[in-house]
Amino acid sequence: MGTTQLETVPEPKYWHLKTVLSEALDSEFSVGEILPNERDLAARFGVARATLRQALEQLELEGRLQRRRGVGTTVAPPRVGVAVGMEQQEWPGAAGDVWQPVDSTLEVPPAAVAAALETGDGRPVHTVRRSRTTHGQPVAAELLYVAESAVPDLSAIDAPSGAARARGVLRELQRLELEGQESAVELGSARADDAKELDRLPGAPVLVVTTRYFAGGRTVAVSVATYRADTCRLTFGDSGGVEIDQSPQRQAS
Repeated sequence: MGTTQLETVPEPKYWHLKTVLSEALDSEFSVGEILPNERDLAARFGVARATLRQALEQLELEGRLQRRRGVGTTVAPPRVGVAVGMEQQEWPGAAGDVWQPVDSTLEVPPAAVAAALETGDGRPVHTVRRSRTTHGQPVAAELLYVAESAVPDLSAIDAPSGAARARGVLRELQRLELEGQESAVELGSARADDAKELDRLPGAPVLVVTTRYFAGGRTVAVSVATYRADTCRLTFGDSGGVEIDQSPQRQAS
């Protein structure tokens, strides 16, 4: 590769570098290829490593790059479509749900979730962990919080933990009449446990979809689903579910 120096530009240097790097990704690298180390890249473009890191972080946020444990920074494949909105609203675990139950425990939820469920500070709730894959790769991890009062018959289930108990919570939840649900999407950073499950580095950009489920005039369950921002793109429908679009991936540039 030759040496490319950046000219003086009115926009922030890292932003211009991002554009130059993006063009290089299209013309010089293929999907999955490992980029040169930061020292070599900084020398090639005549910038400080701090500026280079800003540009690389922006490209990761945009889904052009992936930081992989023990590998380095690689060129990312095209994103998988994620449609936010399904034709009908259903409880988690209903027929056709592609999420896989992993575990269920009683835990004290985050304060915002406790407030939504109106359980009071310090009160544990059923916390169901589920995962989602597409094309054989992990794309999302979910924490589903269910108020104990919403599934009072769960004590009869002889499964203290694990996927069997998770399925029991979901089964009991579906006995309620679902009155509606609403979802919100925001950009976030991967927590350590989510990062491990999604094969990402802690702090990597993620898309967080929070869904509230209503029954009996109140919120009885809250889902916090964390999607890999580098592999998922969102499309919006008329309602609040989340569904992986299994249509063929876009071809890489």
